Amino acid sequence: MALIEQLHGYLSDLDRHPVSPAVTVESLQRPHVTFMTARVDGIPLACGAGLDHGDYVELKYMYVLPACRGMGLGKQMLEALETQVRKTGGKLVRLETGTAQTESIELYERSGYRRCPPFGDHHARPGSIFMEKPL
Repeated sequence: MALIEQLHGYLSDLDRHPVSPAVTVESLQRPHVTFMTARVDGIPLACGAGLDHGDYVELKYMYVLPACRGMGLGKQMLEALETQVRKTGGKLVRLETGTAQTESIELYERSGYRRCPPFGDHHARPGSIFMEKPL
């Protein structure tokens, strides 16, 4: 939860408005949710989640502590989540990210994600980018 709280603070700073923290431990333990953390000596350094919507899995809560960026943790987290999606039979991964998150956008593009229209409950916003990757 500490990583997710830091993620919300980071996003609030980027977007210049507070992000509503709708995430609870219980919400991450639901059957359709995969939540992963990368740890060193028991300390969580990165996290990410996949929410299974049936015809696609949405990636959420992707975050690497600022002091640990550049170590490849984001790429490893993304690959681990994609591997889990494949294991459960998923064929399509989607995500929403902010236009100010340039490092994230670069990671997703290098990993084969392409821009797509808004999906699910998401709506087009000037500060949002929607991406997907068929697996």
